[in-house]
Amino acid sequence: MRSRYTAYTQKNEPYLLATWHPTTRPLDSIIDEQEPIRWLGLEVKSTLRLRQRKVDLPDDPDSDTVEFVARFKVGGRAHRLHEVSRFLREPDPETGMKRWYYVDGSFPK
Repeated sequence: MRSRYTAYTQKNEPYLLATWHPTTRPLDSIIDEQEPIRWLGLEVKSTLRLRQRKVDLPDDPDSDTVEFVARFKVGGRAHRLHEVSRFLREPDPETGMKRWYYVDGSFPK
């Protein structure tokens, strides 16, 4: 999660696409080089597996959910992105080693 946030701050689209699960990866560009966005910070609120361990529920070590709030400014106006993101750990097609991929997210109220 933190590496993807950093990639957004650096407008590193190749990294974002490489860490996006192929089943949900966008076909169009996700970074607008002309957009005057300034990222201000990331707060990781929780992860699903951590909560599951606390209540002794079985978990899948190859899937996880991360809740976060990312703050940013556009045109001098502050915004917050509050998301619960789903990740899967699968083999990398090139190396065969398992790595985490962003699948999708929902926005809590």
